[in-house]
Amino acid sequence: MAKLNYHHLQYFHAIATHGSIAMAAKSMHITPQTLSAQLNLLEVQLGYSLFERKGKRLILNEMGHITLSYTQEIFSLGDELVHSLKNHSTDFSFRFSIGVTDVIAKVFSFNLLKSIYQMDNSIKLVCKETSLEVLLGELAVNKLDAVLSDTSLPTGASLKAYSHLIGKCGLSFFATKALATSLKDGFPKSLDGQPFFTAGEGSNQHLNVLSWFNELAISPKIIGEFDDSMLAKYFGKAGYGAFCAPTILENHVVDEFDVEVIGRTTDIVEHYYLISPERKVKHPAVQHLLAEGKRLFAKPMLLN
Repeated sequence: MAKLNYHHLQYFHAIATHGSIAMAAKSMHITPQTLSAQLNLLEVQLGYSLFERKGKRLILNEMGHITLSYTQEIFSLGDELVHSLKNHSTDFSFRFSIGVTDVIAKVFSFNLLKSIYQMDNSIKLVCKETSLEVLLGELAVNKLDAVLSDTSLPTGASLKAYSHLIGKCGLSFFATKALATSLKDGFPKSLDGQPFFTAGEGSNQHLNVLSWFNELAISPKIIGEFDDSMLAKYFGKAGYGAFCAPTILENHVVDEFDVEVIGRTTDIVEHYYLISPERKVKHPAVQHLLAEGKRLFAKPMLLN
């Protein structure tokens, strides 16, 4: 395959942005015929069509979205090159984009991701937090280099990627000192009938905790379900009820929210995965995070 022509990518980007050859050609001050011919050359070189026609508009297809993602990254690097040369700078800003599922505690994300700056302080860290489904979609089109998740890549996923297990831990249960004093004895049976906060409905932790309660034949009084785990901790701190969190966060929860540990269990296990596409498995930042993650889990309950 011949080397890509930077101008062809500019033409393609203009069409993708404007949604039609006529509008893109007008913005670039060239004829629609010339622009159409340049797009055809790019598609022939790549071996794929990049758009689908819907009326007068051109809509990116799957290969078009992938090409657009790479094109934007190439243009970004080009802009950084020009900026560095204009400012006579030898600094190179290495960009690492990672998605974090919204159920991962922010304190864990921080303690893991801050190690990125140990690699090179010129690194630009870009972090997006949302659902795993959305993040995997962005991973597929090269908008992300990796995803930090509490679950592995779903079975049957079309994305060619690897789920690297960073570590796993049990759950710790917390309450204010006044409440914890009465709940420590006989834990976990002591939770029966007691006010309790859980993770949001549908989350792995929510389902696993309720299943564990069922196996123990106990029925804590669920008075709150929160997608944001911070809310559960704040309500627990205020004395409204007990709550749980991954054991690796234990010291942080005790110090930050002035609560005590009621008890722990390893019957429920929280997993942490770093999902990366095949082409990014050897990415230096991915390898660094894997090593740092294993270091964090080597000393459980010491995350602050």
